[in-house]
Amino acid sequence: MIESLHISNYALIDNVDIEFANGLNIITGETGAGKSIMLGALSMLLGGRADTKVVTDPSRKSTIEAVMHVQDNINLKEWCKTNGVEWNDDDRIILRREVSPTGRSRAFVNDMPVNLTTLGEVSRQLVDIHSQHQNLLLATPEFQLEIIDSMTDNRSELKEYGTAYDKYRTALKAYAVAKRLTAKGRDDEEEMRSQLEKIDSLRLTDGEQEELERERDTLENISRLKESLAAIADALGNESDGACETLRRAYDEADSLTDYLTESEDLSERLESCRLEVEDIRQTFESIDDSLSPDPRHLVAVEERLDAIYELERHHRVDTVKQLIDIAENLRTTLSTLDNSDFRLKELEEAARGARKEALRLARSISEKRKAQCEAFAVTLRETAMPLGMKNLVVEMALTHTNDLTPTGIDNVEMRVAFNKNQEPMTVSATASGGEISRLMLSVKSIIASKMELPTIIFDEIDTGVSGEIADRMGLMMLEIAGNMQVVAITHLPQVAAKGQAHFKVYKEDDESSTHTRMRRLDDTAREHEIAVMLSGATVNDAALANARSLLKH
Repeated sequence: MIESLHISNYALIDNVDIEFANGLNIITGETGAGKSIMLGALSMLLGGRADTKVVTDPSRKSTIEAVMHVQDNINLKEWCKTNGVEWNDDDRIILRREVSPTGRSRAFVNDMPVNLTTLGEVSRQLVDIHSQHQNLLLATPEFQLEIIDSMTDNRSELKEYGTAYDKYRTALKAYAVAKRLTAKGRDDEEEMRSQLEKIDSLRLTDGEQEELERERDTLENISRLKESLAAIADALGNESDGACETLRRAYDEADSLTDYLTESEDLSERLESCRLEVEDIRQTFESIDDSLSPDPRHLVAVEERLDAIYELERHHRVDTVKQLIDIAENLRTTLSTLDNSDFRLKELEEAARGARKEALRLARSISEKRKAQCEAFAVTLRETAMPLGMKNLVVEMALTHTNDLTPTGIDNVEMRVAFNKNQEPMTVSATASGGEISRLMLSVKSIIASKMELPTIIFDEIDTGVSGEIADRMGLMMLEIAGNMQVVAITHLPQVAAKGQAHFKVYKEDDESSTHTRMRRLDDTAREHEIAVMLSGATVNDAALANARSLLKH
């Protein structure tokens, strides 16, 4: 339940702090006083859209915060722990939403920053806000199916079915994708085999292209290369002034000094080592020169192979032999898959059929329970709503099957009602007035209240379109719902307001520069006066006060 609500710098509300009570809480106020603003602020805690227009003072942020008492809410506790939301040991959850003047919105659960999805998931397990436009939900098949499911208490079965349905859809998608790819592969099979044959025919090896390109460059420049090699060999091995001969003479001279200079012995040995190294280098260059011979036929062969490689690379839009090899492997894998596709498709089809069979089994089991509950709910709804001025009410809950599995099973539910004698039951949207829909919806909420497992429900003028004795009975129904959960009812009807266990008034107040929306809890005297105003208008006389006291007493 909502223990307290704080709203600051939100639209016309500069600062409001309210502590709600258990049971039935009543909120009243003149049209335009700001009741819708209060609901707008609360909807922000349910993950509603933030708007910078709600920030009145641009120098500070707008804040909405609710302290919720969640004792014995095991499902929510487990959900929070599973999703990493902090849980307080005092069984309280603090929901907060902040909107900066720049429009940036932040959400918190127990002072821990969360995204709006998480805030909405938590708050929707705590509060149900039923606004006037939601009465129209009663005419939708989806909502009618939700009503039956809430009464059937088949959450575990629906969860199991949801898992089976997802498995079926996944298996069906896998089969459809494989079938489509196989069909496309069959169309492309001849081309793929042709391309694989062309790549395989070259017997490519990784790094071959670079080696061939170097060999081609060498063969194209062989004359210049041999000239350079000959020049090197001459520079190193010329018998008169080559490097080897020069080092030999230097060695002989250094060796002749060893009898006189002991240091020259080591130096002469080093000179000999240099000569031997230079001689080895000369011989290596000569060997390279000998190995190079002009061979136009070999150059042509190299260029032809490179042209074949380049052509394949251009066709496949790649740059290296490695990429061509990878393409060949992919083609080989694809063709191998195609060769085994019939067996694979059969496996996937059987998996989809098996998953559908299991999902259908669960859906049929759920459908049987729904069918039994439809009949029982129709009777209960009629008995509950009849005292609200619908003594001739007829309710039928028609259950039909869908053509295929859906996320909710195989059922469609359609509520048909008749409000007058000798009238054929028709859909809610075709026959019910606004006041009748309001009474039906309140009756529905009354029936499913104990099944909702929500701490708080907020009714926003659900009693619109009724008055007198019917209004009194609707107030009693809200009071009955409040026996199982906290109820907050925004109303204009004194008969409903008198049933509350706590009464709050929303009103406007002016200061020197602006108008503000205020909200305060009424004591007994103020409450008598408020209900007298609701009964008689602006002029409150003794008769109006007496009527107010009579309503409160009863």
